[in-house]
Amino acid sequence: METQELHRGRLIDHIQLVVADLSASQRFYAAVFDVLGIPLGGTGPGFFWADELFVSTRDSEAAQGRLTGRHHLAFQAKDRDTVDAFHAAALAHGGTDNGAPGERSYHPGYYAAFVLDPDGNNIEAVFHGDAERSAASVRITF
Repeated sequence: METQELHRGRLIDHIQLVVADLSASQRFYAAVFDVLGIPLGGTGPGFFWADELFVSTRDSEAAQGRLTGRHHLAFQAKDRDTVDAFHAAALAHGGTDNGAPGERSYHPGYYAAFVLDPDGNNIEAVFHGDAERSAASVRITF
């Protein structure tokens, strides 16, 4: 396998999902983020957020009264056990199986699980195999 260099934190500022049932979505995402070690950043009337993901109702000004379509989001997991725990937590909190944990053919060591969230978005947790990170994350303060 040739060496690859991946960068995180320089392409996407944020993603907004507009959901039909905010409570169901918040239960789902809070459970999977707990497993992934990502705290919810905040909540307010008609929204919640964590890192780059913002989830709101269709009543939010940015949603313009429309639900978002089906999206695929892949969250990074620290190891295979975390991928397994993500899948179990997602199914226990309103998710639907869309691919049990296992190695995929995308590249050697690609271990992932897929679930559909309460709005049908394809949510993945992936562990790319043993690798060295230059930092745990990009930290921005302002």
